[in-house]
Amino acid sequence: MMDGAKYDRTCKDMAYVAEILAVGTELLLGKTLNTNAQDVSMMLSEFGINAFYQTVVGDNAERLRSAVNIAKERSDIIITTGGLGPTQDDITKQVLAEMFGKRLVFSENVAKKIRAFFERRQGSAKMTDNNLRQAEFPEGSVIFDNEVGTAPGCAFEADGVHVIMLPGPPRECRAMLRSGVAPYLSGLSRSELYSNYIHIFGLGESAVEAKLHNLMKSLQNPTLAPYAQDGEVMLRLTARSDSASSADALMAPVLQTVRETLGDIVYGINTGSLENTVAALLKQHNMTLAAAESCTGGLFSKRLTDIPGISSVFQGGIVAYHADSKIGLLGVDEDLLKEYGAVSQQAALAMADGVRLTFNADIGIAITGIAGPGGDGTETEVGTAFTALSTNERAFCRSLKLFNDRDRVRISAASHAFDMVRRFLTGLDVV
Repeated sequence: MMDGAKYDRTCKDMAYVAEILAVGTELLLGKTLNTNAQDVSMMLSEFGINAFYQTVVGDNAERLRSAVNIAKERSDIIITTGGLGPTQDDITKQVLAEMFGKRLVFSENVAKKIRAFFERRQGSAKMTDNNLRQAEFPEGSVIFDNEVGTAPGCAFEADGVHVIMLPGPPRECRAMLRSGVAPYLSGLSRSELYSNYIHIFGLGESAVEAKLHNLMKSLQNPTLAPYAQDGEVMLRLTARSDSASSADALMAPVLQTVRETLGDIVYGINTGSLENTVAALLKQHNMTLAAAESCTGGLFSKRLTDIPGISSVFQGGIVAYHADSKIGLLGVDEDLLKEYGAVSQQAALAMADGVRLTFNADIGIAITGIAGPGGDGTETEVGTAFTALSTNERAFCRSLKLFNDRDRVRISAASHAFDMVRRFLTGLDVV
């Protein structure tokens, strides 16, 4: 079915089409990032509901009416965020009620909760009468309590369309999605979407797509799609089914084909990141790690220490940015740096040895390179980097030619270091 075509709303086996309608002039001005749309989209996918459209409209009744008119004609579910507050520019409920021929009904129960909210604040903010606008809802609405604010959400059905209204503050919207919207959506669709996320490092998005093109083209349920991420690629394998077990059965042969096609550049399924994979492997092998970083400025260590409980395997890190710190903190020989330079295989290996010995770790990792935008005064090109891994018995070094972009160099160099650890701990070729 073509995007935009209307589904038969009487057929429960068909997937619903949803439109996310974000209301707020601040979104159009770029002052506020529309994270609500991402949160809503993710929830819709969990329930097998197609989010074909996202629209942003300012706090203007006429333009909001126009956006709702369009959404009514092409979507089965309209989910709005924002415009549920107490002020005159909070117009979402009023406009939606008007567009679907609903009168606004005052809820005394909600009003009591709003009053109690302000009473609990012990006079830090006095409730004004306009706050009670938040206790008005289109007739026949299911009301969603706001656990972290004063503006409740609601949902109703009219003209064959389900309308769901959520508050704009991301913290309130996110909480209401779980407490109110999830139970509401669970009653709309018999099937749900189940996904496996296949994580890949060592091949770009276009190359991955080329290897899997025929497979992806042949699939209908499940589906397989590539997504480029910082320095790596993720494949989303998704099946629509009425249970997790049947979805797994649909996805299993595809997952096996992907693994066979891509081989050891697949570093994990649903693991989240390279650093999560490395952390799990270090714990599995009961081995410790220490890191010496130059051009990445602590990014490798930061990504690792974002993981709770990592102190059981990560001994520590040293940012040795200047040549003097490489010599003084890591014990790198000054003559070695003079002969080969700080951005060299020899320097990287010496840094990896030095940090491993300093922290008495099983594995030492080192990263050195030129992230740019300027060079280091030598003929070494921007984007050149070396990542090294050292153990008591062996040492390895990768020579990298990365992007001419500072952030991408740093991210990619750190990821290469993680990949070296991952490959070493799984018995694969490290370089």
